[in-house]
Formats: sequence, C-alpha cells, structure tokens
Amino acid sequence: MHEKSLETLVIEPEGEAQAAVIWLHGLGADGSDFEPIVPELGLPQDARVRFVFPHAPYRPVTINRGMSMRAWYDLLGLDAESPQDAAGIEDSERRLRELIEQQNARGIAAKRIVLAGFSQGGALALYTGLRYPKPLAGLMGLSTYLPLHESLAEARRESNATTPIFLAHGSQDPVLPIALGGYARRWLQESDYAVEWHEYTMGHQVCLEEIEAIGTWLQRVLAR
Repeated sequence: MHEKSLETLVIEPEGEAQAAVIWLHGLGADGSDFEPIVPELGLPQDARVRFVFPHAPYRPVTINRGMSMRAWYDLLGLDAESPQDAAGIEDSERRLRELIEQQNARGIAAKRIVLAGFSQGGALALYTGLRYPKPLAGLMGLSTYLPLHESLAEARRESNATTPIFLAHGSQDPVLPIALGGYARRWLQESDYAVEWHEYTMGHQVCLEEIEAIGTWLQRVLAR
C-alpha cells in the first residue's frame, strides 16, 4: 500500500467551486510552482474554478545521481528508449485518483475536472486521464511526453476517448526535446483523440502566449 495522501496547495474561487483543475508540477519543483499563473489565465469569476496543486513525495531520482527530490516517479533516462518506472507511475496514478475522488466528495463531478501538468507532471496527468474510468473535462500536458504508451492501447478507457487534450511544447526545449511531445501528439491523434497542439519558441518553460492559450482552452472545456 502507498503512503498517506498527497499534500496540496489549493486556490479557492469566490463562491462555491463548480469545477476543479488538478495541476501537477515537474521534477524537483513543488505545488507552488504554477500558483502564480492562476490570475494570468483570465478566467471569469463566474467560472468558479478551484485549483489544486499537489506536492509530489520525495524519492531518489536515478537520472540525478540518486538524489532525493520531489518526483512523481523515478526517471532512468530522457530518451524514448530509456526504461521507465512503471511501479512508480502506477503508484502516483493511484494518488492522483484519490485527489479526483476528494473533489467528487466535495461536490465536483469528474466531468468538471481537468487534469493538467508540466513535464513529469504532465506525463502523469496524461497517463492517468487516458485510463480514468469516468469522463473528465479535459487533459493538459505542457512540455511533456506520453509515458508507457505501449500499454495504452489496452489500458485506455472509452470514457475519455473524446476528452479534449491540450498539448504545448517549446521548440528549443533542452530537457525534453520537442520530438517527444510531437510523438505524443501523433500517437494520440492517430488513436482518434481530440488534441489541440501549441508550439512556442522557448525552452523547458512556459510563456505568456501559452498561458493565454491555456486560459482560453480552460474556459471552453469547462463550459461544456
């Protein structure tokens, strides 16, 4: 069994929340990493969106010489042929599902929840959302890739076959090359997922134009 539930940083809307975005940070960061972006998204007050920023647990990370840091799973390499930490990914998937269920218990149905993430957090958001048994409002992966894609053909759930997916990547990304994001895009499109792709002249980061596009996309998927 895994350990206690994830600690989270939560931003509440004015009034009772009617939707939620669970946003996962990248390797070595924490839940506060994307908190400053919320006011920049331009969401209307009547959208009443709760933002949940979980903190990944600390664990040794092989690619960083075994140093302990916040990570959703171990990373053994950053190229397409590198072995992957399936057990760690599955453990974090269970933890993320718990966060979804916590929002359900607070009155927000899965169809009003967006799973989002940057880099390793985006990989986990995609992994979990494509396998989730109930329809979600949307999936968002920023500067990320599709982990354990070879198992997705069998593990995918039809409940999220039409869920909108937002993917964005920097053309100058030195950490996760844009080729990895492009592969995720092609695989998902060839599997008939509704992918919205954005490419920016930047490194492993986010930019203002991207934030504006995220805000527009969130308004659209949460209005369905």
